[in-house]
Amino acid sequence: MKAIQVGLIGLGTVGAGTFHVLQRNQAEIRGRAGRGIEIAMVSARNAERAKAYQAIVGDGVPCVGDAQQLVNNPAIDIVVELIGGIEPARSLVLQAIANGKHVVTANKALLAVHGTEIFEAAREKGVVVAFEAAVAGGIPIIKALREGLTANRIEWIAGIINGTTNFILSEMRGKGLDFATVLKEAQRLGYAESDPTFDIEGVDAAHKLTLMSAIAFGVPVQFDKAHVEGISSLQATDIKYAEQLGYRIKLLGITRRRMDGNGVPAGTSGIELRVHPTLIPSSRLIANVEGAMNAVVVQADAVGTTLYYGKGAGAEPTASAVVADLVDVTRLHTADPDHRVPHLAFQPDAMSDTPILEMADVHTAFYLRLVVADQPGVLSRITTILAEHDISIDAVLQRESGEGERQTDLIILTHDTVEGRMNEALAKMQGLPTVLAPIVRIRKEELA
Repeated sequence: MKAIQVGLIGLGTVGAGTFHVLQRNQAEIRGRAGRGIEIAMVSARNAERAKAYQAIVGDGVPCVGDAQQLVNNPAIDIVVELIGGIEPARSLVLQAIANGKHVVTANKALLAVHGTEIFEAAREKGVVVAFEAAVAGGIPIIKALREGLTANRIEWIAGIINGTTNFILSEMRGKGLDFATVLKEAQRLGYAESDPTFDIEGVDAAHKLTLMSAIAFGVPVQFDKAHVEGISSLQATDIKYAEQLGYRIKLLGITRRRMDGNGVPAGTSGIELRVHPTLIPSSRLIANVEGAMNAVVVQADAVGTTLYYGKGAGAEPTASAVVADLVDVTRLHTADPDHRVPHLAFQPDAMSDTPILEMADVHTAFYLRLVVADQPGVLSRITTILAEHDISIDAVLQRESGEGERQTDLIILTHDTVEGRMNEALAKMQGLPTVLAPIVRIRKEELA
């Protein structure tokens, strides 16, 4: 059988990794796919870059400086988009789909923002858009959610899905260093970009979480409704106190289905979609994921808790996911489009309009750190405010702040509450004359 012809847009870190993995493992890939998979053309952003690519792939594969040549080439069956960003990636992907070509992409930003448009276009043309590499690099979490767990009602997902931030938090905890110092080291080692904003502010993780949430709960991709917080304002002091209380702080992407009943107030049912620093009990497996590694925990009704762990970035880990998608698409190339696995797991007419919850309606526990005057009655007044807002306390820790004898750090762990209540309580506590600095608030998840 004639080999599937692949057009590769972009030959950066992941593109080069994809090319080399395909070359190296040709026999295994052919045996699994049922036919060969060949790179037929590579495109670059301009003619000069195309010449550089030609040196990588050799004379047998043409490299062009215009991606339109590639997506309009009738000989190509599958277009692999690895340039990232929104444009020109969106236009190229839609053009490839319009030309009846399958698409494989690692572009989480594109799908998180324009996924609904792209998946609908693909459905109308009867082609596949595969995106395993868009989430958690080499970890096959999309396949697990979309196929392996298809018998389950998924309850929640919590993931460390950005290696840069996990490396930074691991170093801050292990070495007691501040954020700025560790960020510079992460940039020196190549874990962080020169402009690390998307990573450290949680945007990259939110893109990935948006896709997982859509697959888990059968809702459209809705990145614009995600709550996103990063780690740039996190202090080493709070990482130290969390450790003393038996917790570790990770940047988590969390999505959870909440329905009326089971302690959820009427009118607050929906789906949580949030990325933020989170305290996790140090006994949890995911709390012990260190360095630039990724991990995703999925809680489902039939199978219970499952954990997926591995490298979330890098040339060959991500290429592993790209090539796996190529094999899947090759297997399905001649299949009836109506009998393929849907892009977001659920059939289009079974998709839900369950709302994404506002953060004020989210239920979670909290870590609070208050710098307070060291005088009688301060703790009593703070606990009274929490009680007035129906917020119960799990633990209290008092430590010298290091700023003199007249003030102290007061650390409070709460039980689960509605975030809106906590916002009101914080505003009231912040107004007390005995509270001497902005209150630190970090959410806490038991992940039980």
